[in-house]
Amino acid sequence: MDNAYEALADEGEEKHWAFGTGFTAALTGVDRALPAGVERADLVVYCLMLGDDALIHAQRLAEWCSRAPELEEDVALANIALDLLGQARLLLSRAAEVEDAGRDEDALAYLRDEREFRNVRLVEIDCGPGPGGDFATTIARLLVFSSWRLAVFQRLTASADPVLAAVAAKGIKELAYHRDHAAQWVLRLAGGTDYSRERMIAGLTQVWAYTDELFTTHPVETALGGVAVDPADVRAEVAEVLDTVLSAAELDRPEVTQVAALAGRAGRDGVHTQALGHLLAELQHVARSMPGAVW
Repeated sequence: MDNAYEALADEGEEKHWAFGTGFTAALTGVDRALPAGVERADLVVYCLMLGDDALIHAQRLAEWCSRAPELEEDVALANIALDLLGQARLLLSRAAEVEDAGRDEDALAYLRDEREFRNVRLVEIDCGPGPGGDFATTIARLLVFSSWRLAVFQRLTASADPVLAAVAAKGIKELAYHRDHAAQWVLRLAGGTDYSRERMIAGLTQVWAYTDELFTTHPVETALGGVAVDPADVRAEVAEVLDTVLSAAELDRPEVTQVAALAGRAGRDGVHTQALGHLLAELQHVARSMPGAVW
């Protein structure tokens, strides 16, 4: 070979690490059978809940690519988004597998309509670099979301569904980093200039209005006892983590009115903010414009 690039692309090699292949699949050897006593439809919805949370938050974080306040943070947010995208792929694949209706992870990500998504509304609100959003708000959301999801995943490692347990075991390492990264930025922004502190307070206030939904138990989570995690059980633990960070940053817990559900229905039921429709229009554009295309 004349150069390293030709060697990496050598057709005689079965595995090309530079192209993302040759790795052991995350769920290799994990029992894929439906756990005894579990309703197939309930497990599908639960996997969609957790998968959609990760997919939509990953998309929001990806919006910061090339727009973060410094190059290192550009890379960090992109990597966090990729971690969440990886979690989304595993969970949506599990949903498709259990559903057994001929759909795969791509169909679930790109071909469902807004009302079919089961993510919490916190991850869809527009905190991005465009009008109406800023970096501090993105960091506030990352802190709240990762603290909550980490607590849920730590309990999910004991799930009666081996696939969910394996996904959680892999995810807790990633989420611990996400939480710590966000906490460091909260301290940095709160302890910086008067303006950065004002932005951090404003960001926390905007995000805090969507926190109650994180700890609201959905009927599917109740039905999947032993498989799912009841989010109400992690409220105290997450509050302690967030209070610790806020105390270190000399910030008060925001006193805000929670964004209400619509007739008792919210993100888990497919009732979302206007922001999700705009996000999905961008996320799904290529797949819907060229149905069946592969690359």
